Amino acid sequence: MRYNPNHRRSLEGGLLIQVLEEFRGGSRDAFRLLYDRFEYPIYRFCKHLTGDEATARDAFQETFIKMYEHRCDLKTINIESWLFSIARRVCLNLIRMRRRQHEAFDERLHTNSASSESDDILRDHLSRALSMLPLSLREAIILRDIEGHSYADIADIVGIDLSLAKVRVFRARLILRRILSPIVTERSS
Repeated sequence: MRYNPNHRRSLEGGLLIQVLEEFRGGSRDAFRLLYDRFEYPIYRFCKHLTGDEATARDAFQETFIKMYEHRCDLKTINIESWLFSIARRVCLNLIRMRRRQHEAFDERLHTNSASSESDDILRDHLSRALSMLPLSLREAIILRDIEGHSYADIADIVGIDLSLAKVRVFRARLILRRILSPIVTERSS
């Protein structure tokens, strides 16, 4: 399974409303349009949140299955927040199951073989630093700094107050800065 950000289709305004109406009615074409638009960001979110590619693939697939099964529950035009909320719940459930089964987290992110060795090392350090964060802070920082969501979207996706979303991102950044500062200092020397 290969995820490519260039396959994202733009759905805006009237087209989005039409696609959502058709999707609620069970249209496979509308589902495919939404899937094509959100497959990469949802997969990337699942991968960062779970820290494991196999678990991320499972979460990704389960997210889109649940999206289709619960299409009638979609009461908003903000499909992105709704879909990220589903992905979050699926990831959290899989993480809980994995913890119960005492499986170790795979801390390596999938890297592009064309990347430089330096980029791979930085990616590895960032992945490890993210995995050290408490889950609530990890999901907030992933949604904000990796996925580019607004604080309001984060609050909506996670189901918390706007101020708490801001606090979680701030705390996550502080912890990441503390964890990564020795690496940054070492690389700049």
